[in-house]
Amino acid sequence: MRAMTVGAVLEGAAVRGKAFLYDGDDPITFAEFDELTDRVACGLLARGIRRGDRIGLLGLNTPEWLAAFFGAARIGAVVVPLNVRYRERELSYMLGQSGARMVICLDRTPDFDFAAFFEGFRQRLPHVGDYVFFGSGFAGSASFDELTATPADAALLAAVRPTVVPEDPLMILYTSGTTGRPKGAMITHHGILASASAQADHCGMSDRDVLLGHLPFNHVAGITCTLMAALVSGGSVALLPAFGPQAALRAVERHRVTFLGAVPTMYVLMLGREDFADHDVSSVRVCLAGGSNVEPALADAIRRGFPGARLYGLYGLSESSGACVISRSDDDPGTVARTLGVMIGDFEARVVGPGEVVLPPGETGELQVRGDCVTAGYWDMPEETAEVFLPDGWLATGDMVAMEPDGHLVLRGRKKEMYIQGGFNVYPVEIENVLATHPKVAMVAGIGVPDGVLGEVGRFYVVPRPGAEPPTVDELTAYCRERLADYKVPRQFVVTADVPLTPVGKIHKALLKESHLSSRAE
Repeated sequence: MRAMTVGAVLEGAAVRGKAFLYDGDDPITFAEFDELTDRVACGLLARGIRRGDRIGLLGLNTPEWLAAFFGAARIGAVVVPLNVRYRERELSYMLGQSGARMVICLDRTPDFDFAAFFEGFRQRLPHVGDYVFFGSGFAGSASFDELTATPADAALLAAVRPTVVPEDPLMILYTSGTTGRPKGAMITHHGILASASAQADHCGMSDRDVLLGHLPFNHVAGITCTLMAALVSGGSVALLPAFGPQAALRAVERHRVTFLGAVPTMYVLMLGREDFADHDVSSVRVCLAGGSNVEPALADAIRRGFPGARLYGLYGLSESSGACVISRSDDDPGTVARTLGVMIGDFEARVVGPGEVVLPPGETGELQVRGDCVTAGYWDMPEETAEVFLPDGWLATGDMVAMEPDGHLVLRGRKKEMYIQGGFNVYPVEIENVLATHPKVAMVAGIGVPDGVLGEVGRFYVVPRPGAEPPTVDELTAYCRERLADYKVPRQFVVTADVPLTPVGKIHKALLKESHLSSRAE
């Protein structure tokens, strides 16, 4: 796709006489959504928001959230997407670090009153001068209905349109913070459209596709891989405010979803339901699994559960605006389970070792990617930007991979997750993939922890498969000894009912490590 803005792409799609969004059973056409976006844009302008101003946006996957997002994009404002699980620490840091001028927010969830929170907290955010709520707020705030009450001013929007350019920041998307202080990746209009278009082309997406919109829109999995991919291909999105395994399966059946994207944990939860077979999932032609490696047992379960679908693995990160690696359409099941896939579009990859030496195929090093998908750096963090966004456009991902001769990338693990056990480098993902094939194991996560003799050892948290007898430590140890080199066999196992998850559903290894260190300190 040639360089365009997100607003321009939506305007071009508005001529399509079909549904863009399904809000429950209610369809919203491209034209209807475009008109709502225009009213949001004019409402923002009336409240003093201009190109480059930052807007904190907190809510569930609803048409109103998306209208606020696209309305801001239309006038060149920069969205700071926030997760409904965030509380004081995350909200104060992200809104403060980004210098947000406005917050658009849902009023409450069943377990938290955001209107009351911001009413009491706003004196600590003096740069935020305006609060708009999806619902009732506090005295002096506005409602989303008020923001969109005035008809769109076509002349005003026509005057603003040329000032917004593809290289402008569209979002400041904060990393999950699983490895340290969150950093705000500056995703541009051009970058997000480059990633979405490459994904759509690679997967053969068309205006006949219906995507399930259950991945949170404050994450690239939701906003780029789902929403933007549908926009550039002319497809439709069946919205779910938030993921739930039963709600997801019902939506797949109701809307005849063809394109199902989810992180592995979500597939585990859907496939693990006793009533899974009662749902008609025959419409699904593509199962896209991203967020972590698709281990072999889960890959087999997905193929059995969705027999009419082709399984693709996907790799991407905030700093690449979305997907940059996806399985090939002709990859056999073993290849999909064993590799991340290949670079999509015209994006490039290289694997580097110490001293930035480019390594030959088969050797393990850090994955670096280059292309239009790479973001413009971190917001107001020049040192952190220089560490990750390298000369000549290369992005240092922090992920350790090996590249096969045909371009497939094999994940070895996070650079910072690697631990050294008795002098040997160990990547947890390799052991996780082995343990996940155990018939009693549903999920597994490994970390390196300090050891007085070996320096570090592997500590692996195992969630039993529903309905199965929990595996014993001796069983798990023997299973690994039969399949792994002795130095890779974990020295510690914790069999647990659950593990902490990040807002997008990935296992939160930083919390596991913090919990372990805290228990040792006590």
